[in-house]
Amino acid sequence: MALPALQELEATLDDLCRYSGKAELLYGQVVPLMPTGRAPSFAALEIAVSLRLHVRGTGLPGVTVADNAGFVVDLPHRRSFSPDAAYYEGPNSGMKFYEGAPRFAAEVRSENDYGVIAEHELEQKRHDYFAAGCLVVWDVDLLGEEVIVRKYTPASGATTPEATFTRGENADAEPAVPGWTMPVDDLFEP
Repeated sequence: MALPALQELEATLDDLCRYSGKAELLYGQVVPLMPTGRAPSFAALEIAVSLRLHVRGTGLPGVTVADNAGFVVDLPHRRSFSPDAAYYEGPNSGMKFYEGAPRFAAEVRSENDYGVIAEHELEQKRHDYFAAGCLVVWDVDLLGEEVIVRKYTPASGATTPEATFTRGENADAEPAVPGWTMPVDDLFEP
């Protein structure tokens, strides 16, 4: 007599909370996100610092969110995001994950975020951000030939950027973060 196959249990938000590293809940599984190196880490921190100074200086109602924070969403295949930097307007969840998508999310590419598979995964993630209610996603590419920051919005879609920003220019996150711009040159160590 054959034994019935064991079904793999679907991971929960509690499982994600207990995970010891940066991860997201995707397709019912806790998916680890690789640690970044010096350049991506520096760029993510610069985005968060610039954003925080703007939010505090202008009195915007939201908060700046640094790397490794979790945002709980309710999509059919995705239950969380963990952007490299973000701007969030929503309820204060205390010690729990943020509830809902950020208005703005920055995804800084690491060395493993290149190639056909990575491009597809990044595009799908942008699509998920917009489905969850995010207004602007930055794809920060520190190895690109020309373009450094690609700005995506629901109107432009997850495939074609609404705008691109290179060295010597200021990137914006309108309409998600009104009035905020950041020099692209600040993404690189002096």
